[in-house]
Amino acid sequence: MKFNPKKSLGQNFLNNQKIIDLITELGNINNKDTVLEVGPGTGSLTEKILNKNPKEFFIIEKDERLVNYLNQKFGNKIKIFNEDMMKFSYKNYYQKKLIIFGNLPYNISTQILVKWLKIQRLDKFCKKLVLMFQKEVADRIIAKINTKNYGRLSILTNWKMNVEKIIDIEPNNFKPVPKVKSTVLVFTPKKKIYELKDAKNLEHVTNIFFSQRRKMIKKPLKFLFNNFQDVSKKLSLDVNLRPQNLDYITYYKISEMYESLID
Repeated sequence: MKFNPKKSLGQNFLNNQKIIDLITELGNINNKDTVLEVGPGTGSLTEKILNKNPKEFFIIEKDERLVNYLNQKFGNKIKIFNEDMMKFSYKNYYQKKLIIFGNLPYNISTQILVKWLKIQRLDKFCKKLVLMFQKEVADRIIAKINTKNYGRLSILTNWKMNVEKIIDIEPNNFKPVPKVKSTVLVFTPKKKIYELKDAKNLEHVTNIFFSQRRKMIKKPLKFLFNNFQDVSKKLSLDVNLRPQNLDYITYYKISEMYESLID
């Protein structure tokens, strides 16, 4: 069955079997695992995952054409939710320790990642995420302090996840051929995280800082705190620094102080 991928859904199907095999092995799937695949395309990775005999396997796919195709191809071996992955409710899976695979649509990949990061007990929700991003987005996720790509996404991700870059993938391994490279990242939840009351507060703080990343941090501090001098003194901050000069922990501490104000 031939598919014309939908540009509106960001569909680019990986067709290199060696890379598909590599991605499958990264999951370390056994027969006690529950696996989720988002955006399965025509099922090339799905088939390899099934060969690992997971205990449960479910899929989220928005395109009804692909849902029908995958149901015909795999029958009752998989459970498919014909839903938008951004609107899907994971409440029945919070304790499942999922292994999640996804070739994420480029246009919503960061939103999907942030949605998962906001889940409160991430270590109980998932065991591992094996995800493919546009290379430019992956570079932002794994960026380190004092680099141009360091920002909101790297700070949010590092709060709850350890991330490992696996491989960059050239465009000619996909159909249709995208204009950009892709990157596979593996995420594993941290056992201990910096305790914050709500991920939204960290998101808000980092948005304020990085919306004007070339400005000195005095400006966002002043915006967030009436007593910004006290905050900078308590955290030993040089207010002439730029947002990319502050490490992860400093942002978590700023967010914690911000939370104490809004209680």
